[in-house]
Amino acid sequence: MSTKRNSVRVTILNEDYNIRSDTSTEHTRAVAQYVDRAIRQVMSSGMVVESNKAAILAALQIAGELFEAREHGEQISRSLRSLSEETRWLLEADVSPTP
Repeated sequence: MSTKRNSVRVTILNEDYNIRSDTSTEHTRAVAQYVDRAIRQVMSSGMVVESNKAAILAALQIAGELFEAREHGEQISRSLRSLSEETRWLLEADVSPTP
């Protein structure tokens, strides 16, 4: 695994940030753009004007998306394990010697 850290300048809500990350510059920029869009979406709802509050609400929204994605991943993993066990059982039943 590479330990090279990339430094990337990103803009969120018209403010520049230098981000140091182990990920590619493209990935870091994409994440920053996602965060910027989420904050702007909260602010455009008209319910929040302060950028710090909008950032917190956007962070909660993004964290909610993360939790949902994790749960979905766990459901897929459980389904794959179940299918694997069923396939193994079927293969073993088919391989048994016939009299």
